[in-house]
Formats: sequence, structure tokens, C-alpha cells
Amino acid sequence: MKLNFKKSGSGVPLIILHGLFGSADNLFSIAKELEKDFTLYLIDQRNHGDSPHSGDWNYEVMAEDIKELMDDERIGSANLMGHSMGGKTAMKFAFKYPDKVNKLIVADMAPRFYPVHHQEILEGLNAIPIDNLKSRKEADDILSEYIKTVGIRQFLLKSLGRNESGGFMWKINLPIITEKIDNVGEEIVSDKTFDKPTLFMGGENSDYITDKDKGDISEMFPNSHIIFIKNAGHWLHAEQPAAVVETVRAFLR
Repeated sequence: MKLNFKKSGSGVPLIILHGLFGSADNLFSIAKELEKDFTLYLIDQRNHGDSPHSGDWNYEVMAEDIKELMDDERIGSANLMGHSMGGKTAMKFAFKYPDKVNKLIVADMAPRFYPVHHQEILEGLNAIPIDNLKSRKEADDILSEYIKTVGIRQFLLKSLGRNESGGFMWKINLPIITEKIDNVGEEIVSDKTFDKPTLFMGGENSDYITDKDKGDISEMFPNSHIIFIKNAGHWLHAEQPAAVVETVRAFLR
């Protein structure tokens, strides 16, 4: 699949993958700094942002999408970073194509299985009458019945776009994401290890990377270490962009 992406900067390629319900736009908070040192590729993964929609949606096909993009852009190898769902895509890709990854950064995600915990979000998004929606405020009002946190609603409604006739549309493939949401939590497994330098970067206030994960991480990624960004939760790049940029630079340097 031909993914939508934004390219900027110069230097060694750094490919960055967003998380569930997100898009390349979510990474702008760190992109302006990182593009000073790297050729940045901010990717819209399939069924998100401005990339195509597909009924096939799992880490296997999402990893192949990155391979196709690198082939199209004639990128022999690159540094690869992924947040949340993007972190699992990045891990899957690294195991399949280790020669194409220089260094790997996984932001607030472990390779283990995660139970689905997005039902309220999906119920709220599906409650919005997209074909008859009059305004973004109407969408926010409906979503507020399911999600009380303003920041989460603002993030989700970034995926609300306009169609050619001026009406509203979802940029995300909401029906497929709803149907196949279990795929997001699936475990990343491999009969091989990924031996190149790997950084697992968690949020200090997040529970996505726990003490129980450290053994699996060290076994699957023997050349890895784990750090936690202070005063950050799951959305560490949005909450502490300067700290994330500094950490990424130091690791890739």
C-alpha cells in the first residue's frame, strides 16, 4: 500500500510511526527539532490520516507497508521509531527486516499482548452521525457523553475531515478499526532476536511498560535499554516534547 507521508529535513533517514486513532500530524511537536538532524519521514499508517483504507489491518501488513515505502523512496536502511501501535509496527518490521533498521526506538509500548481498552472511544465515535453531522461542535457534544477528557476528544476529532461535497467524513477507517480492534493488542512474537541498538522509551506515569515486561524486552532485544520520561504519561511526545527530542537525539547519536 502507498502510504501518505511528510518528508522534511536532511541527514540519516528517521521514520516515525504514530499510534492508534492518530496520524503523522501528531508528531509535529517533535518533528521541528528532529528534522534539524535527520531526514524525517512522518507516516500515516493504513486506515489512518490521509493513507488509504483497507479491510486488511494487522501488524503483518503494516510492516509490509513500511517496506514498500522504503523501497519506493530508495531507503536502504533507516532509524525507526514508533509510538504505541506504531511501536508494535516498528518491532514487527525490525524482526522481519533487521538489515533495514539501523536503530529502533519504541515509545511507550512492550511486545506483549494488551487487552482491548478502547470500547468507550469506539462507542463514542460510532455514535456520531457522520453522514448528517452539522458541525464539529455537534460531534464534540456527542463524544463528550462517552469521553469526559477534553484533550482526548480534541485528539480524536482531528480525524474528522471534509469530503468533496463539503460534508464530514472520518479519515480513520472507523468500521474496520471497530471490527478488528483486537489486532491492535496482539503480541509481537519472533523466533529470532533483534540485536541492533534499541531504546524502549516509556512515560513515567504510564503503565504500558511494566517491570514484568523487562525480561521479555531484554530477551527479544538483547541490545536494548529502557528509560522513562519524567512527568509524562502514554502521550510522552506531546507531554514532554523537549525531553523526548533530547533522548532520541542522544540515542541516535
